[in-house]
Amino acid sequence: MAKKIPLRVCTGCGESKPKKELIRILRTPEEEIVLDATGKKNGRGAYICCSVQCLHKATKSKGLERSLKVEIPKQLLDTLEKELVSLESGIEKGI
Repeated sequence: MAKKIPLRVCTGCGESKPKKELIRILRTPEEEIVLDATGKKNGRGAYICCSVQCLHKATKSKGLERSLKVEIPKQLLDTLEKELVSLESGIEKGI
């Protein structure tokens, strides 16, 4: 029997994709917002595609804030964007 692949919806574009293809943004119990590359950390998570466009869509529609149930400061969004850009370029290089 084929193993079931867990699907998650991107907060930015709204597409359902396998969990492994998406990046988890996490609100920790200490109210911090971080990128969770492992997908295993404790806290409330929201998923986005591995693209800066989806991050912009998710912040414009406030989808990310709704999913995490917390307001995200602009400074933190800039940090997330930088981390995402470095992840994106790492994936393109096959790292």
